Amino acid sequence: MSILLNGLTGAQAAQAALGTTSQNVANAMTPGYTRTGVLLGSLQTPQGGAGVQVSKLLRFADSFKSVQLWQATSQLGQYSAGQSYMTQLEQVMSDDTANINNGIDQFFAALNAASVQPESGPLREAVLTAADGLVKRFDSLQQLFANQQTAIATQRDGVVNQVNALTQDIALLNKQISGGRATGMNDAGLQDARDEKIKALSALVGLQVVDTPDGAKSVSLKGGQPLVVGADAAVMSTAGPAALKIQFANTAFTLSDVGQGGQLGGLADLQKQVLGPMRTTISELALGIGNAFNAQLALGFAPPAATPGAPLFDTSGGTLRMTGITASQLAFSGSATVSGDSTNLTALIALKNRPMTITTFDAAGNPAGTSQIVTGDVFTQLVGKLGVASSLNQGSQKTATTVRDQSEEDWKSSAGVNTDEEAINLMQYQQMYQANMKVVAVANQLFDSTLQMLG
Repeated sequence: MSILLNGLTGAQAAQAALGTTSQNVANAMTPGYTRTGVLLGSLQTPQGGAGVQVSKLLRFADSFKSVQLWQATSQLGQYSAGQSYMTQLEQVMSDDTANINNGIDQFFAALNAASVQPESGPLREAVLTAADGLVKRFDSLQQLFANQQTAIATQRDGVVNQVNALTQDIALLNKQISGGRATGMNDAGLQDARDEKIKALSALVGLQVVDTPDGAKSVSLKGGQPLVVGADAAVMSTAGPAALKIQFANTAFTLSDVGQGGQLGGLADLQKQVLGPMRTTISELALGIGNAFNAQLALGFAPPAATPGAPLFDTSGGTLRMTGITASQLAFSGSATVSGDSTNLTALIALKNRPMTITTFDAAGNPAGTSQIVTGDVFTQLVGKLGVASSLNQGSQKTATTVRDQSEEDWKSSAGVNTDEEAINLMQYQQMYQANMKVVAVANQLFDSTLQMLG
């Protein structure tokens, strides 16, 4: 009878192994699937061996490699989130129709042309036209910044909604896994689904993941704020342009979205380190030109009126606008009575090479002081900084892509299905099953022979 039992347990173990192997082969192309196997153990009794048993169903998951993959995915999401915005800015700011330097050059070229005959009506009209063109360039660029801010805010809200949906799914899977383990259910499929949800979540925001004894995974932000604990999930919401609110149970956390990693952190870094400083610099350049030009006009005259010159630009609203003065009101003269005088016009032309005060920023996007920069160089330096930031981000994105791909392959080396290996397993377990069925057949023959001898 021991021979028969040995053969039966061997055949049952082979069937279980064949079942896991066939499951692996069937899911060889399933994203996030982790291969499974069986752990065989010898059965022993006081009288000797009693066959074999399936001691445990194995899931070939390496938690360290999974964490590495999630971290790499988060970094890639961070660098990818803002690149399209920086590329758009580079294209627009380098285009001749939107380039601020071209507008400044055209404006001062019109002033230079007017210096030949300061009282000429057409030349004065050309100055107004060039000034209006410069204002429109500034307005167009500021509108681009505003549009990008709106797009980022919309994308940010979408990311937050995705985070909430994924954390709810992870919490539900935690509950199902913990409940299934209590009843002895095979939860390999549920764990695969949960790991895929965590991977998707890591692309949106940087994470910390901790395993718990009941099979659940606790998920938190990089700063430790909880997103998922057991079967409970937090609710994330925006609390301002650069702030997040985490509501978990009866506790609420408010934190900055800067440095959070993933797409959420990438968008915050873009606003803080690139868009914010650029908007400030463009605004200071526009207002600096407007205020300096108005101040110089106030020192001149537009004969025959013996009154100070009227302002050309309106800077009262924090943006550069035209005041609506006429060409005849441009105070090019330094004399209240001599219409052909151009001393004040000469001073206006010299403003192009006069330094203006511009705020400087550190690498994190924080104000670091001020600097005196010649008017014509401000936009050139700004475009150069944008190019450097975009180039660095593209390099980091390329590196992050390589690291993510390597982490993916590293994960697959232990958790992925190797069809060649599974084909070998199929043959081995088939042979094991056939051999054990042969043992059962031999045991039956011996049993029949024994009955015949006793009969």
